[in-house]
Formats: sequence, C-alpha cells, structure tokens
Amino acid sequence: MSPDAMVEDITRLVEIWVTGWAGCRGYETRTEGRFPAALRADTTKEWEYFAHDPSDTEFAELAAKTAEAPARILTILTNDVARYTYLAEQQGLNVTSASQTMMIVDMETQDSEDPWLSDDDLKLTTFREDGVHHAVVHAGESVAVSGRVFVVGHTAVFDKIVTEPAYQRRGLGSFIMKALAAQAFEHDVENGLLLASLDGQKLYSHLGWKTLCHVLMLSASDEGSDLSVG
Repeated sequence: MSPDAMVEDITRLVEIWVTGWAGCRGYETRTEGRFPAALRADTTKEWEYFAHDPSDTEFAELAAKTAEAPARILTILTNDVARYTYLAEQQGLNVTSASQTMMIVDMETQDSEDPWLSDDDLKLTTFREDGVHHAVVHAGESVAVSGRVFVVGHTAVFDKIVTEPAYQRRGLGSFIMKALAAQAFEHDVENGLLLASLDGQKLYSHLGWKTLCHVLMLSASDEGSDLSVG
C-alpha cells in the first residue's frame, strides 16, 4: 500500500508504529479496548497507551487507566491538539510533551545502498539482534551516532536515532538514517514510520519524510519529557 493510501488510516499506522517501536525496544504489548499499549519495562516500568483521535468517552476511559499510576502515559496522535489538551485538563491529566510528530516516508524515495563515511576517524558497525537492525558510528571508543529499525509487514519503523552532542551538525544523522534504510531494504519495505522530536523533524523533512500528525503525551504526573528517543 502506498504512503498516500496509508495516510487515510492513521489509526492503523499507529498500530503498526507501536508494534515496530515496541519491537525495537523489546517491550511487551497488549490492547486496551481497541487501542495499543506497551510496557516501558526499561524506563517507567509502567504502561503507555496510544490512541488516534479517540472519542470523548474513549478518552475518558483511557485517562482513567492512565491516572491509576503516576508513571503511566497516554499518548494521543492527532491534528486537533487543542481538543485533547482541553479533555486532558477535564480528566486531571498534564501535558508532558507536545513537541513530537509522527512522520512517514515512501521508502522508494530512500537510498537502498550502504552509505560511506568520508571521515576516516569514524567507523560504521551494523548488526541484527532479536529482529532489530542496529547501526552505530564510533569515533574511537566513543559512540557518535546510533539508531535502530524494526520491520512490521511492509513498514520500517525507525527508533532511537541519537547523535551525541559533540558530533552534531556533521551530517551523521542523515548518515545513520541511510545506513538503517539500507538494512531495512533487506525486507520488502514500502513505507517508513517514526516519531520525531523538534530537531529530528528538520532532519527527516530534509530526507523526504512528511508529517502525519502531532503527538500529545499526557500523564497524571506533572513530570515528563519528550520521549521520542528516551
């Protein structure tokens, strides 16, 4: 299915993304009603619920489950941020992040060849573990940039794209995305999905990715952060 056709069903895209994101991180998944959820075993030790444009009643039910534990997160994917911010206030939830977006790309527009590093001091390592493709660039003993990709059906889900501060603005973010795309092409992939931080949105747009919707993260706690890479 083409990306343009898939955009018509963002609910399905969210399900695919959660499966791939959880696959990248080894998270347990389940459903809460018709919505996917993942257990953040390595960070909050609690469940995160995901929903695209839930009804007021569905939102209230998910908010109630989220409020059962301060570390639980309700992530709403929507292009009506104001509506769900208001509903969150009504249900006693706090906005912990509103800066991310979900993005999609037609993988036919991405380079399928392994990229090369022009800096001899940097070395690329790629490997696959538990179904997850990894790419890491080292500068000596230090990691300069890294990322992961997990394929769900015909969709490559990219995650944890991290360029260390000392190596930013050197084109390494683009490089690692190309290295991961080359690995994803070992499968019959048609589309790519990811959640992007503000900085990431600039990089991915430059690489041909398009924004699908905004990402609103909610919690009963007033502590939180942009968890697209965390």
